[in-house]
Amino acid sequence: MNSDKMRLEDLLTNMNRGDEQDRIEKVAIIGAGIMGRGIAQTVAAAGIDVVIVEKNSEYIDSSKEILQTSLEREITRWALTKSEMKSIMNRIVWTLNIDEVKDADIIIEAVEENFQLKRLIFKKLDEIANKEAIFISNTSTLSLTKIADITERKDKIIGMHFHNPVPKVPLVELVRALETSDDTIQKVKAFASKIGKTAVEVYEYPGFVTTRAIVPLLNEAMHILLEGLATAKDIDTAMKLGYNFAMGPLEMADSMGLDEVLAWMEQLWGSLGEPRYRPCPLLRKLVRERKLGKKTGQGFFTYDADGKMIG
Repeated sequence: MNSDKMRLEDLLTNMNRGDEQDRIEKVAIIGAGIMGRGIAQTVAAAGIDVVIVEKNSEYIDSSKEILQTSLEREITRWALTKSEMKSIMNRIVWTLNIDEVKDADIIIEAVEENFQLKRLIFKKLDEIANKEAIFISNTSTLSLTKIADITERKDKIIGMHFHNPVPKVPLVELVRALETSDDTIQKVKAFASKIGKTAVEVYEYPGFVTTRAIVPLLNEAMHILLEGLATAKDIDTAMKLGYNFAMGPLEMADSMGLDEVLAWMEQLWGSLGEPRYRPCPLLRKLVRERKLGKKTGQGFFTYDADGKMIG
């Protein structure tokens, strides 16, 4: 009886140790843009401490102000309480010092879709981060295997393709690189569940599932507009009513950021060489004019400061 009790106690002790090893207590995020900010909010709301690293204080101040305003707007909609907002903001540390990531359990890179920039960031992180830390890229089109090659922890590198707005979209794509371990997959799956996301596993391929599927639809809607077949409003109305879309393709592109959509198209066009990914000239024109969608107030449609369509 005593030996059985001892075995049970040993089993419980080992289980607790495993839980402690797998527990995520701190997450670092590189980049305080739309995606980085949304990921930070989501992680902090789940009760996990967050540190956001940016390259200059202006970006930090701007991002912090935008997040504060966004949370206050949620309060007015009764979707959040003041105490919840305070708790979220208090869990987020904003810094210019990348060394602040040293004790993070998970580090999420959320910078622009620039392959060389991501490689440089992963190389630096590999030098300073905890050896057991998992590195995550939020890339939507780039090769994780090639990004991982710059590091000494290829088994601990994985993609988490979040969707904007991160706090509201329940999906995340888990992207396995060539040498990503099963252990890393399981830990990141548990992390995704902890922050309220349903994880879909995908293999590494340009565009994965969601970006590869949605880009041709967005591109075709833009060509329909360019060819004068219908107005932007009527194109979106037709798709919403005809196919039960919550949002039309042109407003969806505006929400994603037209510069981001263009970057995805160029990456897929360059990687796969298929005409359906070749960016519509109208998209290029809007991006040249810095009409990037909701974040600038003008894209295919015009928006107010709260991101609501005008007219």
